[in-house]
Parts: sequence; structure tokens; C-alpha cells
Amino acid sequence: MFSCDVASIDLTPLPLLSRDTATNASLPTDTNASEKSLLGIPEWLTQINDDISRALERGVNIRQLVAARACAIDRLLIALFTWFELDKTDLALFATGGYGRGELSLYSDIDILLLYPDEMSADVSGKIDGLVALLWDIGLEPALSVRSVDDALEAALDHTIASAQLEARLLIGNTALREVPIQIVNKQWSPRAFFDAKIDEAKTRYLQHNATEYNLEPNIKAAPGGLRDIHLVGWVTKRYFRVSKLYDLVQQNFLTEKEFDELSFAEGYLWQIRHYLHVLTGRNENKLLFDYQREIAQLMGYETQPDDQPNAAVERFMRDYYRCAMQISTLSEMLINHYYETIIEPHLPDAERPKKQAINARFNQVGDQIAMSHHRVFAQHPEAILEMFLLMGQYGIKNVRTHTVRALKIAARGIDQVYRENPVHQALFLANLKEQNYLFHRLRAMNRYGVLGSYIPAFAQVTGLMQYDLFHRYTVDAHTLFLIRILHRFTDPRFYEDFPLVSSIFQRIERKEILVLAAMFHDIAKGRGGNHSELGQTESVDFCLAHGMSLADANLVGWLTRYHLLMSLTAQKKDISDPEVVTIFANLVGNVTHLNHLYVLTVADMNATNPQLWNSWRATLMKQLYSQTRRILRADIDAPTNRQDMISATRKQTLDMLDNVSNQHMNRDEVLRLWDDLGDEYFLREIAEDILWHTEAILNHPPIGLASNADSPPLVVLREHRELALDAVQVFVYTQDQMNLFAVTMAVFDQMNLDVLDARIITATRDFALDSYVLLDPSGTLLVDEDSQQELKQRLINAFKDPTVLKLTNKRIPRQLRHFEVTTVINFEFNEASDQHIMSLETLDQPGLLARVGQVFLQEKIEVHAARITTLGERAEDMFYISDQNDEPLSTERLDALKSALIASLSAQKDTNVI
Repeated sequence: MFSCDVASIDLTPLPLLSRDTATNASLPTDTNASEKSLLGIPEWLTQINDDISRALERGVNIRQLVAARACAIDRLLIALFTWFELDKTDLALFATGGYGRGELSLYSDIDILLLYPDEMSADVSGKIDGLVALLWDIGLEPALSVRSVDDALEAALDHTIASAQLEARLLIGNTALREVPIQIVNKQWSPRAFFDAKIDEAKTRYLQHNATEYNLEPNIKAAPGGLRDIHLVGWVTKRYFRVSKLYDLVQQNFLTEKEFDELSFAEGYLWQIRHYLHVLTGRNENKLLFDYQREIAQLMGYETQPDDQPNAAVERFMRDYYRCAMQISTLSEMLINHYYETIIEPHLPDAERPKKQAINARFNQVGDQIAMSHHRVFAQHPEAILEMFLLMGQYGIKNVRTHTVRALKIAARGIDQVYRENPVHQALFLANLKEQNYLFHRLRAMNRYGVLGSYIPAFAQVTGLMQYDLFHRYTVDAHTLFLIRILHRFTDPRFYEDFPLVSSIFQRIERKEILVLAAMFHDIAKGRGGNHSELGQTESVDFCLAHGMSLADANLVGWLTRYHLLMSLTAQKKDISDPEVVTIFANLVGNVTHLNHLYVLTVADMNATNPQLWNSWRATLMKQLYSQTRRILRADIDAPTNRQDMISATRKQTLDMLDNVSNQHMNRDEVLRLWDDLGDEYFLREIAEDILWHTEAILNHPPIGLASNADSPPLVVLREHRELALDAVQVFVYTQDQMNLFAVTMAVFDQMNLDVLDARIITATRDFALDSYVLLDPSGTLLVDEDSQQELKQRLINAFKDPTVLKLTNKRIPRQLRHFEVTTVINFEFNEASDQHIMSLETLDQPGLLARVGQVFLQEKIEVHAARITTLGERAEDMFYISDQNDEPLSTERLDALKSALIASLSAQKDTNVI
């Protein structure tokens, strides 16, 4: 039974409630009876919360405190029940749900059931109305149900209500109804039906939270690994075992003492987080948003150490949370499976029961699960720990029987250096990586059951380790395993259309375990300080050599670990239309074998870091860099090796496409004349498909397409960019070149709430600007609303006519972004080939960023010739080719002035727009 010791926690006692309010001379004479009788209750509730918070600061266990608040609310409700003389009726007052379990955080829902046998008089109904009104008046906001027994029978057909009634605890009233709520659930639900309903509910809940414990802003109650996973175990077992507390399952031999202790510790950790969430928000908040993570980390004792990075404390806090969530979800999954295997499965018809087949002397296959043949398998055969996972791949088995999981978790604790140095064990581990079938599922199980972290201790250090930003979507261990899963997708025909080139390359790589090992070690040194790529290289080479791999293979794994960021950084941050950039990259890569492995690893890594950031723009950059580098490394005679060769190749590819389309508005001679006017830079930076689109639009827009005319109206055309992102729009602008064009265009996009994903600003040889942009339309209307399209075109045309009128919209920084500190860093590098400076800008992504940058360019009289826009979570990393307005390089003094102006503008923007 639920009980608590309020006295030991020093809770403020409940004020005396008396119906004889007239005797209370301390109250104002105009105070009505209800106000007199309840005077002080809201203040008492506030005081109770303060008492609990102070007790937590003194070190009182959170488990005692959630019980103490439930006990305090018990006393209040019992007093009010009596005050309304409901104790003189046949009503019974029950606490249900979490309150019924005796678990209340500061602002938890107060679930109450008023149950009566059959009929209710008008007088009793009126008293209940009074009780409900007063509960709301004092700020309790109860979730109250008033039901007859028959009503409760019908309501319990809803499994969520049935779950709440399983926790029903009589507070006061008709004792004859004490067992009725639970009896109703037992009557309405068979163990199998109730189990199936709760499992379906859990699956739906998991999908609502991305089916992972590792959300950046997790719901500590409902997400995988949250409190609901513990409740789930309680619900399905209480229905069968007729127990009231989780510990009772230990006495039923369903739960071990250690498993109970692990669940209790994890539950207490989540309760403590929940307590502080309620303190900070003043409401029943369960989402651990960025808004609260830093402060809760501090409240829970996570302090920044002298040598720490700025986010180290909050990252340690979230690491412990993720480990806690993983522990809960693993135990919950195991116990639910144990319930099915021991309670549900034996009562299934013979045709539905899983069949057992021997795999070898140590393991059996039971349905779609693997099971040890006897309880001492791992003790007598330590190599069986790794052998089991290999068999799962060879036999296509994804799951493990519960009794085997329990034995495995114990055995995993015995994996030590002697175990790791055993050649048999080393061979089995490598064999697991070579076996591609269900590799992700097997490694995931190894991780969840403690095998992977025990065999590779460095992997245990990064388990649950997160980076406090919006770019890295997963913890290091989850990201690593997801990367391996994506590698496997490169062999799956269902994903071929998403990754055509990389899939064909990966399938031709024979030693796929090389890439798997590089994946496992590429981030393994994160969180230690220093260069994680270099540290990971050393560890990966040592691991491979210790496992008997050749020096060449070990060095390849080490090289991939060391340079796993090289390709993505080159493609996204450098101008890969410049042959010199590609040549430098090719020299670093060295050979086609390195290139093939690096390309596959990079694409998988980018997708596994944050799938939302992978799009066809980045895919095109990666493919372009791969193809150009491969030609250089293969010494392809026909490959373009300089700027002119690349221009000729692009023009030829576009002409071939032109020959294959039916277009009466274009002929070859007109196209070639136009192209001669567009300049070399255009063909270096644009792809053939877009060139064909631009060409058709220009030639169909006289007089621009036929002759240079200062009075020609600007050409603005739009089309959907189906592959880049949802609601992405390509915009092409062709107009007389003029100063401030970039600033004006950015201001218009900002006014229409359009986000710029990519920008190419090019000036043709006859002083016409060819600017192409890829925009993201948050409203999703630009592609389908002709009025919006016309508005965008007209705004641009009007702005080009009067480029001095720039009205920037003042937008607030989104909630998520405001919690990150990103120092604005601006660097300049002179590019001799273009005779321009390349300005790199790293800063906090914020609404209107490019419009504000454009405004500074306008003020400082800077001309923009090209731009590369990259957003990585909360961080914007953009690149601009710039000169003065006479196309001359900028002096050191002007570069310094530009840098100062940009930092000042972006700092002011952040300070004024934070909410």
C-alpha cells in the first residue's frame, strides 16, 4: 500500500478547514463562507512546493518527495470531501493514474475518480459541483471523473482509462467500492487483449517521438526511455499479477533485485529533472527544451570545470539523461518481452507458438529469436557472447529471448583486457563486422546489452554523448550505428534512387568491414579535447593491428578516420568549380581507392548526422567533387584539367541536352551567340540542366535575349526544385548589372519571408547579371499561388529600379536558436584566379541574416560576385566572393572596416531580437 512520512520532510501542515466560519474573527466581515473556509489553501499549496524544493536541496530522496506531495494532496482532498459532507453519501473518492501510484511532481495532473453505486441525488450532485469549483478556485486543476459503476464499466473499454483505474487508490468514502475499479478492468480486459492494446499504444507513442531515446529536446515522460516506459511495465504486469507496486514483481520472481534497482535509480533521475522543469516553468512541463537544459544541469550539480569547453556541463547532463533513457527503454523492452514469453506465449494455440530449432550445441532459434541452449552457456563458453551475434547475422535473427538477454548482460560485465586479447574473440568480432546481414540491429543490441562498450571501452565513453547544437541530431553512439545502417542501405534496391552513384561504388567495394571500422572509430575520440580525428586515427590503427589486420588495411581505416570530414568541408566550404581547389583535394586523397571509400563514408556520415540537412544540392556538390577528383586521379585524358576544359565540357553537355529536347524557340546558333555573351564564370558555376532552363528563359524574353538594352526589363523566372527540399524554389534573375544587386535581392527575399539555401551571383561579359537562388518557402504557397509569384517578381523589379530603398523586416530569433552561443568569425582570403577576396562568415543563423549582410555590403560599397550559403543547425557558414564597386580588390583597411561593420550589425541583430 502507498504510504509516506510527511513529518520527516517537514511539510507545512494543512490549514484547519471548519464549516463554522463565523467563529473566525480574523477574516474580513465581507468574506463569504467559501472564501473564509478556503482562505490560505492556495498559499499552502505554494508553500508545500517550496517545502519540497528545499527538502530536495537538503538531499532528501526525490522518491520520498513525490510521495510526500501525493500524501499532502490526499489530506487536502479528504478534508474537502468531508467539508462538503460527501463522506455522508455512498460516494467513494479514488486517486487514479500517477496520483493513484502516489507519485506527484509539483504540477502533475491530479487524477481523481468519484465512484457511486447506481443513482445520484440532485443534492449530492450539487455538492460535487461545489467541490469541483473549489478545487479549481484553489488552483489544483484536477482531472476529475464522476461515474457510476455501470459508467465505469463502459469507460474502462478505453485502455487508457483502464490503465488509470488499475492504479486506483481509495482515499475516503464507500469502502465497499474499494476494489471495484480494478475488478472492472479485470472484467473488461483479458491479459492478452490488454497487453496488445498497451503495446500498440507504446508503438504509436514511440513513432511520435522519432522512435529514439536521443531527441535533442526529449519528452522525459512520453519519449522512448521516459517515465511511460516504466509505467508500461507496471500496467501489463499489474493486470496479471494483481500487485500494487513495482517491487512486488521482485517477490513474484518476474523482476530481479538488480533490475528493480536500475529502474528505480533511473526513475528517480527523471523525477528530479521533472521537478526542476516544473519549478522553472510553473506548470506540468515534461519537455526538456533547450530553454531549460543549461539551468537544470546547474541545479542538478553539473558544474563547468576550468578546462571545459563552454557547453561541457550541459553536455554531461544530457549524456547522463540519454544513458538513463537507454537503460529504461532496454529494461522496459526486456521485461515486456519477458511478460509475453512467460505469460502470453504458453497460452497460445500450438499453431501460434514459436518453434524451437537447434542452431548448434550452444544456441537455439525460437521463432524469430535466438536463445541459449542452457543457462551456463556464457559462463562455460565466453566466446559465445560474440558467437551469438554472428549467428544472428548468419541465420537472419533480429531478436534475443529474455532469459538469454539477462545472462548476456551479466556475461558482458566480464569482458576485460584478457578477453579482448584472445585471438578467438578477436576473430569473432571481426567476423561480426564482415557479416553484413542485420549488422545495424546486431551492433545496436551489442550496445544496448553492454557488449560493445565492454569490448571497445572507448565506445562506452561516447555512449550518450551529445553535442549541444542543432546540427548533430544524435548522440555519438547513435550516430555511429545509424551511419552503419546507412552503409547497408547502399546495398538495398529500395534506396538506390536516393543514392545511385554511391550505391554502385559501395557495392563494388569488397572489404566492406574497412568502412564499418572507419565508421565505428571516426567519432570515437569526441569529448576528450584535442583533435578527435587524429586521436581516432591512432586508436583505429592500433585496434586493427591488434586484431590481426594487415598494415595496409589498418592504415586505410586510420586514414578514413583521420580525414572523414575532408570531403564534406571541401565540397561545402570551397569553390569546387575552381580546378586548383579540386587538384589540392585530389593530392590529399592520393588514389581512387581512398576516394571511393571516403566518398561512401562521407555521404553516409552526412546523412547520419542530420538527415534533414541532406538534399540534392549537397548531393550534387559531393558528386561533382567525386567525379572531378576521380578523373584527376585516373589521369583521364578526356577529363577537364583546367578552367577552359571544364567550361567546354559543361557547354558540350548542355548542347547534348538541347539536341534531345523539342523547343522551337531556340536554335543552336542563337544559343551559342548568347552563351558567348554570358562569360566563362557562368559555365564554371552552373550545371547543364539549369543552363538549359536559363537559356530558354532568356531567349524567350526579348529584348534581353537578343540585344543588350539598358531599358530592358529584368527577367525573373521561378520553378520548383523538386529534389532539394520540401517547398524549395529556384529563382533566376537576368538583368542589367548594377551596384547593390545582392543587397536589394536579399532584402526582398527577407520581406517575403523566404530563406536562401543557395546563391550564385555572376556577371556576364556584356554587364548583365545572372543570379540564381534556391529558396525555401516556409508557407509553402509560392509554388502554387500565382499571385505570390507575381508579387515576388514585381517586388524584385521595383527594387532593382530603386536600389537605395531597403527596408529590412525585424524578426525574432526562433526559440531554439537563442540558446546557442556562436561567435561571429570573419576571414578573408585573396583569390588570384578571380582577383577577388573570398570572405568566409561563421555566425549564429538568424532570421534576415543575408539581408543584413547585404545591407552592410551596401553601406560599405562592396560588390558581391558569388555566394555559397551553408546552414549547419544553429550555425551559418557562408562564403562570398567580393570586390569594390569597380571590381578591384579591397584594401586591408576596407576589409577591416567591413569586418567591424558586419560584427556590429549581427551582434545588434541578435541582441534586439531575442525573446
